[in-house]
Amino acid sequence: MPRKAPLKVFTGTATSYLTEKICAHLGVELGKSSCPRFSDGEFEPCYEETIRGSYVFIVQSTFPSADNLWELLLMIDAAKRASAYKVIAVIPYFGYARQDRKDKPRVSIGAKVVADVLSKAGVDRVITVDLHADQIQGFFDVPVDHLYSSSLFIPYIKQMNLPNVVIASPDVGGTKRANTYAKLLETDLVICHKTRSKANYIDNMTVIGDVTGKDVIIVDDIIDTAGTISKAADLFKERGATSVRAFATHPILSGPAIERIENSALSEVYFTDTIPLKKESGKIKILSIAPLCADVIEKVYYYKSISSIYTQ
Repeated sequence: MPRKAPLKVFTGTATSYLTEKICAHLGVELGKSSCPRFSDGEFEPCYEETIRGSYVFIVQSTFPSADNLWELLLMIDAAKRASAYKVIAVIPYFGYARQDRKDKPRVSIGAKVVADVLSKAGVDRVITVDLHADQIQGFFDVPVDHLYSSSLFIPYIKQMNLPNVVIASPDVGGTKRANTYAKLLETDLVICHKTRSKANYIDNMTVIGDVTGKDVIIVDDIIDTAGTISKAADLFKERGATSVRAFATHPILSGPAIERIENSALSEVYFTDTIPLKKESGKIKILSIAPLCADVIEKVYYYKSISSIYTQ
């Protein structure tokens, strides 16, 4: 019987903090690589050890700047040219996922472009967490293992032992996600309905459902400028909620996000570490996604089913 190809895990520069945790959970050493930069801003990722015949897992979130995506593409290409057996991209946060369709004339479908260039670079499989839209999996011509932070958040919410939990969706688009949480926690669901005239600006918001005397937990995949989540929290409090918390996978937190969270009715906001925090806040708590990613990497390597480890 042929010898099993060795497992090797490497990191992009943007996600080294997370890759180190993943390797610790796997019980493997972080692969040796470098990414020297030239004076004009170009960079050249390089593997500092042999990867011939290996399963190569490259961990890199593709949040802005575009250098993070470009570095991942170059690492994939370098691994293929170095005769790696399989090249698997572990992308905890998949950038451009919000550009999943043409919502107005003369725009690109950015998520499809990213999927195409990853495939063209030579990736054999993609592992990612909480895509903004499930259908993005269909943009790829290679297998995609789509993980959900609900497998991390739901046990934590249960351990909080809040007396009157109700799950809330910050918008109609997140109803499916929130409904999954509500079913697994055996609680009610409320929905915020918002209208926008332009990106990152909310014209009006209303609540569908009763939150009086409830411990509201808002669930979402991304918090960007925190405009929606902060306004929703304030509205829930006005409607009689006892407390308001939020659980979201990806802490983009651009612009005035931290300030808005600090000044809102939110008592706590929980994220995973798919993206490094730009600024600390007393209200923000981090639950690491590393154990989940490590478990999936191990299962993929040994050709085991991963359906048992997530709850959506």
